[in-house]
Amino acid sequence: MNRLDRQSFLGSNSNQVLAAATVGLVGLGGGGSHIAQQCAHVGIGGFVPVDSDQIDYTNTNRVVGATLADVEASRFKVEITERLIRGVEPNATVKAIKSDWRLALSELKDCDVLLGAVDSFKERDQLERFARRFLIPYIDIGMDVLEIADQEFLIGGQVILSSPGGPCFRCCNFITDDRLAREAEQYGAAGGRPQVVWPNGVLASTAVGIAIELLTPWHTNRSGFAYLEYDGNRRTVSVSYWVAALGAHKCPHYPPDETGDPGFDVQRLS
Repeated sequence: MNRLDRQSFLGSNSNQVLAAATVGLVGLGGGGSHIAQQCAHVGIGGFVPVDSDQIDYTNTNRVVGATLADVEASRFKVEITERLIRGVEPNATVKAIKSDWRLALSELKDCDVLLGAVDSFKERDQLERFARRFLIPYIDIGMDVLEIADQEFLIGGQVILSSPGGPCFRCCNFITDDRLAREAEQYGAAGGRPQVVWPNGVLASTAVGIAIELLTPWHTNRSGFAYLEYDGNRRTVSVSYWVAALGAHKCPHYPPDETGDPGFDVQRLS
């Protein structure tokens, strides 16, 4: 018996397809660690996990696979992620990179899908530009906690798939020049952002589902663009208004004749 037999609905050759696939994982905190674990369980064979951070005590409320012994040993998150992956998929190819993702471009450009769980809109913008340059689908997740009244909070988040040729983050107003400018003005002033394990898990599971749909198309109701909104207070994940609004929209921000620009250098975006 193969350990993946119960997901045979993904296709008769899905085991081979998933084993041959490589995913790039940028950011290995609460969201990225969930993504890594689930990709290993489903049988992905290649991983490029990228994160420059070491685990700390405050991370242990949400980083899947991290232990207090890892904190004591000051282990890097990529080391924890590689251990997590190999615990399920020991023969996986794992190119764990302890650096900023912008220093791992040669490894990331060969991935079939990129999944990002980063903290800033600037990084999201740069990751999408990089993915478009190399014709790689990019799935982004993010969450936030907002205080809407005295001691009353709203947990929200999103999962967005940006595929070459389809609507981009700017098309759906997720990335705007104003938002980037306001973020730059507030840089360093925000402090630690509230994060908990269960919203990260919901968003990561949704993102992994989209990635598996891209690799093993097991149903026909798919497109190259997805935008799902998470409302933690209502316990819902719903399709964003932008999916219907954009319809067959042609992205003006990444024209096909600009894709593949040999002069592209993500370092210039920093």
